[in-house]
Amino acid sequence: MTFANMNFGSHGTIKRAALTSAASLIALGGAQAADLPAKVKANEYVKGCSLYGAGFYYIPGTDTCIKLGGYLRAETTLLPGRVNGVTGANNRLGNYYTTRSREGLNIDTRTATEYGVVRTYFDVLLQWTTGGYAAAGVGLNGGATTYSGDSIAGGSLLLNYAFIQFAGFTFGQAQSQFNTPWLEYPANIFFELPGSGGGDAVNQFTYTADFGQGITASFSAQDQVARYTTNIWNVSAATPAGLATGAYGANDIGGARAPDLIAMLRVDQAWGLFQASVAAHDNHAAYYGGTESTDHPGDKWGWAGQLALSIKNIPTGPGDTFNATGVYANGASRYAFNSYMSTTYAMYGSTGVAGAYQSLGIGGVSDSVFVAGAGQELTTTYGVNAGYNHNWDPHWATSLFGGWGAVRYNSTAKGYICGAFVTGLTLSSGGAGCNPDFNYGVVGTRTIWTPIKNLAFTAELGYAMLDQKYVGGSTVTLPLQSGVAKPGAKFELKDQSAVSILLRAQRNW
Repeated sequence: MTFANMNFGSHGTIKRAALTSAASLIALGGAQAADLPAKVKANEYVKGCSLYGAGFYYIPGTDTCIKLGGYLRAETTLLPGRVNGVTGANNRLGNYYTTRSREGLNIDTRTATEYGVVRTYFDVLLQWTTGGYAAAGVGLNGGATTYSGDSIAGGSLLLNYAFIQFAGFTFGQAQSQFNTPWLEYPANIFFELPGSGGGDAVNQFTYTADFGQGITASFSAQDQVARYTTNIWNVSAATPAGLATGAYGANDIGGARAPDLIAMLRVDQAWGLFQASVAAHDNHAAYYGGTESTDHPGDKWGWAGQLALSIKNIPTGPGDTFNATGVYANGASRYAFNSYMSTTYAMYGSTGVAGAYQSLGIGGVSDSVFVAGAGQELTTTYGVNAGYNHNWDPHWATSLFGGWGAVRYNSTAKGYICGAFVTGLTLSSGGAGCNPDFNYGVVGTRTIWTPIKNLAFTAELGYAMLDQKYVGGSTVTLPLQSGVAKPGAKFELKDQSAVSILLRAQRNW
């Protein structure tokens, strides 16, 4: 019997047309079935990959596993650390709080091969951070304050990591092999501590040998530009305005001639971790003057060495840890004052010295200094930091942390700097009162509440101290500094300190 001969009643015409069309589609589908791909089963489309831990899945049609991750963070800093600029000025231009929102996104892929696992890792940060205002001669006869920070149209996009690992090699942007796994955060998450390498990731070419039993050794050539260079100061070009901010000359860094060379040995076992790292850093200056005809100082290699220790599950409680690092550097100061830290310090406060407008703590970090016609004098830096983490229960944890760093100039370098300092800022005690060495330290505590897995609320309190070495009671006469609204006046040279508080909410996924 055909569909045309069936009796469909009062709605026969409509039903007959519909069924005829359906029959035609079924026939067409049958004719083309051999040309259509087989339907993929749902459980083949998303297949877990247990080779590399939770969260990995096979990319469909491949033997490569992928994991997506990241976090969202919102935080507020109260009385943000005031080491220089408008925050260091300690006046109406500095923020009493700053805010930041950040989203971190990362992609981790891994493929098993005859050479071992091939891994790629990518991590990018999108954030908005409170800016600030700098003065440009404020007042009736001056200009308006100007905004500095993320633009009103949008925040910032930061590439954090981007590297490939294959057969023991690492290519791309990753943490320096000099650094420890906890970087400059032995028990903290916000305050940058001196006394260790750390900070931003860096482009590198690295080979890591795995000897088993948690023992590895890495050999690396890494980019030194910006993140692993502080300052090469041409003191002959120092200005009073620069000296007032802790810049002891004009920054005279030439183009990169050699990467930093790193060697690292690590023992990572159930009891904890021990690591020894060394680095070599080429200091390549530009010219004595504005043109190449003025000649230049020769290159000078600096170096840094670091020892680190981590003890896990100490007797004070399950999961408690203690981390400590010590570093010494000569002509490679970024390995002692990490890349998140400032290299110039100008902190203002009150004074009791008659005739002085305010007090000032000042200091500058460099890799080397020189004057026209002379060679580079390398700067020595060293320090330690440590942190203790205690878990009260699965939801609450408290940490104590501290770091101390020292900057030391040799006698020749001090002669260069003090000659400029005494002349440019009229140091009241003369050359006998001039000593550009200084110490910088931070101590603090952190408490974290984790009400549910991967959601944490943090409060961190830190106290920073600048210990400058100019003779007590000495004064300097600073020029007008319109950017921080400081008048041309006499200032007492004095140690300074600051307190900051971080409040953070973070959700990891």
